[in-house]
Amino acid sequence: MKVIQSTGNTTVKNWKKLQTRKGRNQQGKYLLEGWHLVREALTAGEKISEIMVTSTAFAQIDLQADLPQEAALFEISEEVAQKLSATPSPQGIFATVIIDENASLRPDQATGAWLFLDTVQDPGNVGTMVRTADAAGFAGVVLSHGSVDFYQPKLVRSMQGSQFHIQISQGDLSEWTAAFQANSYPVFGSELNEKARSYDKVGRHENFALVMGNEGNGLSSKMLQQTSLNLYIPLKGKAESLNVAVAAGIMMFALKA
Repeated sequence: MKVIQSTGNTTVKNWKKLQTRKGRNQQGKYLLEGWHLVREALTAGEKISEIMVTSTAFAQIDLQADLPQEAALFEISEEVAQKLSATPSPQGIFATVIIDENASLRPDQATGAWLFLDTVQDPGNVGTMVRTADAAGFAGVVLSHGSVDFYQPKLVRSMQGSQFHIQISQGDLSEWTAAFQANSYPVFGSELNEKARSYDKVGRHENFALVMGNEGNGLSSKMLQQTSLNLYIPLKGKAESLNVAVAAGIMMFALKA
């Protein structure tokens, strides 16, 4: 096990760069923080490149039993952990995971229930929806190219490991929508208009997609023209709208067979 004490170490600086999209693209990997996420990644067989842990954290976890042979293990100081952490009180364990560019499923191969996110940019909302999709038994989630970067640290934390349980892709939603419809799978949009139908009036489905739109602007006009049917949630109180993650959760559980 290698030991790194200084925050000025070049390796530490490279790890820190993984908090940026540019750094992730250049190095081809992203950063996990916290034992829960690291354990989930190990259990899922993710391609872990490095594990960094403080001596205090190392004494509290059974890491050796799960450590893949190809992963390099580093003991880091509390100062290094603080530098790498995106939270005020780091747990003292991190990992770098190789980004597999070939792991994404082709749209025409997808089956089951899927959540499509059309330019959804808040990492907290996206993380909540990924976790809810996992809980509802969805097969996967597709983020449009205009949505938040899938490896953004706050999003990685907010997904709480659900990203390792279901398939996550980032791609062109028009292509995914066309592929689903070619397989006779409905693609439900979410918008209140004269042609929309209440979400609880369309039955339950095994193979389908639900599209949720941007927090402020909703679905793009392009997506609204492509969806099979648009759905809405009747509101009984005085609120004008629901948070996108809340709305998605209601519809995911209602639509999934």
